[in-house]
Amino acid sequence: MAKIVVLGAGIAGHVAASHLRRKLSKEHEVVVVSPNSNYQWIPSNIWVGIGRMKPKDILFPLAPLYAKKHIDYKQAKAVSFHPEGDQEEVKPYVLAEYVAGDEKETQEKVTYDYLINATGPKLNFEATEGLSPGKNKAHSVCTYTHADEAWTALNDLIQQMKQGKRAKILIGTGHAKSTCQGAAFEYILNVEQELRRYKVRDMAEVTWISNEYHLGDFGMDGMLLSYGSNIMKSSEMVEMVFEDRGISWILGAGVHKVEDGVAHYENLEGEQKQASFDFAMLIPSFSSHGFKAYNKTGDDITDKLFRGFMIVDADYTPKPYEEWSVQDWPETYQNPSYPNIFAPGIAFAPPHSISKPRKSKNGTDISPAPPRTGMPSGITAKLVADNIIEMIKHSDNELHHKGSMGNMGAACIASAGFGMTKGSGISITTYPIVPDFKKYPDTHGRKLGKTFGTIGLAGHWLKLALHHAFLYKAKMKPFWWLIPE
Repeated sequence: MAKIVVLGAGIAGHVAASHLRRKLSKEHEVVVVSPNSNYQWIPSNIWVGIGRMKPKDILFPLAPLYAKKHIDYKQAKAVSFHPEGDQEEVKPYVLAEYVAGDEKETQEKVTYDYLINATGPKLNFEATEGLSPGKNKAHSVCTYTHADEAWTALNDLIQQMKQGKRAKILIGTGHAKSTCQGAAFEYILNVEQELRRYKVRDMAEVTWISNEYHLGDFGMDGMLLSYGSNIMKSSEMVEMVFEDRGISWILGAGVHKVEDGVAHYENLEGEQKQASFDFAMLIPSFSSHGFKAYNKTGDDITDKLFRGFMIVDADYTPKPYEEWSVQDWPETYQNPSYPNIFAPGIAFAPPHSISKPRKSKNGTDISPAPPRTGMPSGITAKLVADNIIEMIKHSDNELHHKGSMGNMGAACIASAGFGMTKGSGISITTYPIVPDFKKYPDTHGRKLGKTFGTIGLAGHWLKLALHHAFLYKAKMKPFWWLIPE
């Protein structure tokens, strides 16, 4: 009998646990350890943030589902990693602390045969002075609670605008190294659409602020897109969309402080500037959770498991940007020191950024961190689960399931509007996520035809379809596994 422990119940953790449980007999244990009581479909936070959905529409409680599916669930947070056990416990374990119920604040050594670290990122609001959801007129859509609070504030402002108030709205990244520009991009389009719906668009200045060097970078160094019968840069496409909607933009901005209605930022020229607002949604930087690891005798071995996020089968050799390669990126998400530990999704340490790193004239790093979105999280979680299943069933330590972000695609659908007849989806599909300049030297490292952009109602329909399909899949309803990651 094998015991597989999954840390985290977001997209990666939930996908991994679901596939493990479906494919392994009940003699094997699948244990999920997560401080969250609910599963949330994060891409639909955008619709919560404009009041078109309620939190209940995008989440469900984990405990009843896991009980029904024979998955052991512990509402607890990981505290430290002990991949060799200790002098009292011979098996490897994670020290976990319960966050709810009668066991709250008690700790347990959760032993395992295989460990999947799917803890994802910490929302590091503290990295930007004064940036906190609901404080200083600045908000977030990173969780359903944040998104709900953002809508309350935005709706209040809309009501004031109906009474004649002119307003400034600022949306984008709230740190010089923030990622997730795609979520902010979708949100600004939706906010702009809602202002039109409420007939107050003429009362608002809407501004995009980002650490990107070019529009449409999205932390992926931009893309060369097939757009109908034409070829277009992603920067040109986003510029076209913004100009069409009257959205202005500030680029190369490293926000470092937020005061009441004011974002302070440094630009690549080294200038200190300000952007005022009545409502802002600023994506924070993401960081690791700061886990520690110890060997059997209690010595600190954190550097064998973590470099911020978890170390996997990537090439972390320091080298200049010009020498970065698609081959640097991991394929199995297995820790090289402890082969029974894996880290799919956002939990693994990327070998380097994808966008070209840039510094201001003052030496401040101002450029996007690599994006790790829902689609790659699901794909990497499934391949990790499949490798563990083969290791259990066949006692085979060779990993046959592989998938690098250098040979994996991703789709970003920024849907503005809501409903079946109204809305416009701006769809950008990228292949591969990490550009391969050797394979595709003439098209900015990506394959045309598989890297394309579209604008129209069809993309909006697809976004709605994905919302319902992936919640169905997450609830493990009949034949859920037929829906691809």
